[in-house]
Amino acid sequence: MGHDIHVLEWGNPTLPALVMWHGLVRNARDFDVAAAHFADRFRVICPDTIGRGLSSWSANPDTDYTLPAYCLHALGLLDALGVETCAWVGTSMGGLMGMGLAGTEPGKSRITRLVINDAGPQLNEAAIERIRAYAGMVPEFSTMAEFEGFLRLIYAPFGALSDAEWRKMAETSVRRRDSGKLSSHYDPQLMRVFAEQYTPLDMWPIYDAIACPTLLLRGETSDLLLAETANAMTTRGPKASLVTIPGCGHAPYLNTPEQLAVLDGFLGQPPGQ
Repeated sequence: MGHDIHVLEWGNPTLPALVMWHGLVRNARDFDVAAAHFADRFRVICPDTIGRGLSSWSANPDTDYTLPAYCLHALGLLDALGVETCAWVGTSMGGLMGMGLAGTEPGKSRITRLVINDAGPQLNEAAIERIRAYAGMVPEFSTMAEFEGFLRLIYAPFGALSDAEWRKMAETSVRRRDSGKLSSHYDPQLMRVFAEQYTPLDMWPIYDAIACPTLLLRGETSDLLLAETANAMTTRGPKASLVTIPGCGHAPYLNTPEQLAVLDGFLGQPPGQ
């Protein structure tokens, strides 16, 4: 693949694989709670997309920081890890990747169950502009307290996070720049590419080709996945089961007992339950 992709693994490597893929400018550590929850029955694989977290930054951002490239990187990663089939939980961008893989070959034969967390084949353009605005800034901060306050503001739609969870998000999302200031741990070039190359998505043909069981999660106040799109996804293609997550916008953080129970019902209960 030509890239270093950082991966966190949880659970026994002989267990069925569960891939959990993060959103646009987030990283694998967003799934710490969920990964620990599923580690008793899955080999949980949580990658950092290139340009994020501890994965390498691209020397060719205009070609590498695109959804088709991310899907190719994911297939290459599955090959490298010896994963022939897996369940997939994708938040936002990770959900679009899951759709792209499950709706086309060679990914279609590898995704056995798909969870799309607050994404869909058609996205609300007003929300895209909001994401462009905050993700394209990459502001700098003098202290961790300032950085954490910034995360609490822009990610308030994630839902209920404890003070400890917000602090952990800050600690796992930060990098120190050459200036000594703190900023978010992703390559600013990826948002330049996003801003310059993004065109309104029409992934309905790909979605309609998905054949595996599919669960769709939507934050009740999500501005990215509109209710009418979510409802249409229950009648087309895999006819996804839709669960609306209260108290969240874009996108549910998958960190509460109630949200994890929804995933349990779809992916399978722990042994003995």
